[in-house]
Amino acid sequence: MNARVTLPARVEQYLVERRRLGFQLDTMGHALVRFSRYASEVRHRGPLTVELMATWARQAKSGQGTRATSARQLLLLRPFTRWLQQFEPATEVPDEAIFGPIPGRVAPHIYREDEIVQLLHTASRVGPPGSLRGVVMQTLFGLIACTGLRISEALALSDADVDLKSGVLTIRQSKFGKSRLVPLHPSAVQALARYRVQRACHVPTTPEIPFFISTRGRLLGQSIGDRQVHRIFGQLRKQLSWGNRGCHGAPRIHDLRHNSESRIIPHTDLRGLKSPENTRPRPPPMRNNQRLFKKASRRSAGRKRGVRTSVVAALANAASAVIKSTQILWQ
Repeated sequence: MNARVTLPARVEQYLVERRRLGFQLDTMGHALVRFSRYASEVRHRGPLTVELMATWARQAKSGQGTRATSARQLLLLRPFTRWLQQFEPATEVPDEAIFGPIPGRVAPHIYREDEIVQLLHTASRVGPPGSLRGVVMQTLFGLIACTGLRISEALALSDADVDLKSGVLTIRQSKFGKSRLVPLHPSAVQALARYRVQRACHVPTTPEIPFFISTRGRLLGQSIGDRQVHRIFGQLRKQLSWGNRGCHGAPRIHDLRHNSESRIIPHTDLRGLKSPENTRPRPPPMRNNQRLFKKASRRSAGRKRGVRTSVVAALANAASAVIKSTQILWQ
């Protein structure tokens, strides 16, 4: 590296430039900071090399990661190294030849209903005794399972985003910066209302307070971190001894999202337009289901029977199934 400008300084410069253009770069930003720290620890001098980057990528997950994990880590460095070449022309840019191409999507673990019931029951007993932690975990996992939220979306909810009078969640600035509304089944509304009452016994309720809170010490009332949630989930998974039916290393929190989809699809009547048995038709986006349901109802009322009517009816059935699928599995 140029002696006058250090690698950490270049990383900061790159992130500032890209974020001014509207990119968030959360994952890439953390990866670049870790890489620059690693380069300093091994006392690397001169332009960045593929060998240095590959060695760093192999250390993902404390060296226990797979080839795909290393490939994903290396991919995060490519945009930065291309940008860096304008200052350091000798900088090398890694390609797929080192770890091979990144695998595509693989099959998730589809939870059975009894597994989700076991998870929520066991989560409710997470200690210490008298703590709110068990209620937080039970409600969090139940909400993800019945609505299909991402873990990051659930943890980002503020109290104002949970409108129990209307039975709607407001998901703000999620993937690709999009927001959406998620309807709730009445049983889910009741469970969230009970959680809110129990939470009020520990911290005062304000519109700005995180809906899911940390429960111990000075962090009481603050947003709970995803690392803590994954750690607790890992302990529960080990305790329940589930068999893994997916292609990942073990059942994940993220796989709970697919429970919602798997409950929507059986209710979707495609009236002769069903895909082959090995193809899963996609339900309509949840953020549009209420508008789609009303629009489909208006169109089907005055339209003759035919293929188009069947498609509209299928979409209406799917939209209705979205709301039905949010019925919770815990009392």
